[in-house]
Amino acid sequence: MKKKITITGPKVHDVGYRYFLMSMAMASRIRMFEAYNTSIKEDQVVQAFVDGEEEAVKDFWEKVECSRPEHAQVSHITIDEYDRNVMKIGEYAQLCTTFQMNKAIPALLDLKTDLREMKGDIKEMKGDIKEMKGDIKEMKGDIKEMKGDIKEMKGDIKAIRSSTDTIPQISEDIKAVRKTSDATLEEVKGMREDIHPGYAMNFRQMQSDVKAIKERLGMS
Repeated sequence: MKKKITITGPKVHDVGYRYFLMSMAMASRIRMFEAYNTSIKEDQVVQAFVDGEEEAVKDFWEKVECSRPEHAQVSHITIDEYDRNVMKIGEYAQLCTTFQMNKAIPALLDLKTDLREMKGDIKEMKGDIKEMKGDIKEMKGDIKEMKGDIKEMKGDIKAIRSSTDTIPQISEDIKAVRKTSDATLEEVKGMREDIHPGYAMNFRQMQSDVKAIKERLGMS
């Protein structure tokens, strides 16, 4: 018994429908089977051809009507008479393998290209990592040098602090000098006050003597 089954819908391609039908044909013990993707106007179509005992074909038809792949969207399914030869299901399985290989080869070539690019990227990353290691080593050297500078600055600060410790003593010395100067000024001032009365008296006496001499000489 030969039949042609047509499955039509917006999404019956690229959902594994042909392999789904083949597995159901095997389960129904159908020995002759083949299926192909096609299209009618804007609809996607899967056509399956079977040849087997009547009971087996009926069982297969019942499975097709009530089962479908998970992501398939089916509008309707029809079954019609078919009078041409149908290939053995084993041969069709081999044909499907060939179809998949034809699809896989471009994908594998693309994968090979991607792997080559990835290797180039990895090599470039290794170079970047090596450069980063060099930068880190240089930074460590700079940090070590900065630590040395900081240590030296600490020594300078310590020395400055030691020098500033004498400032209070200097301040005390200045205060002592000022005190001594003030005392000396007071002594000088007292001496001036002591000397001044006698000095004035002698100066007046000298003026009087000079005047008398001028009068005698007729110079007044």
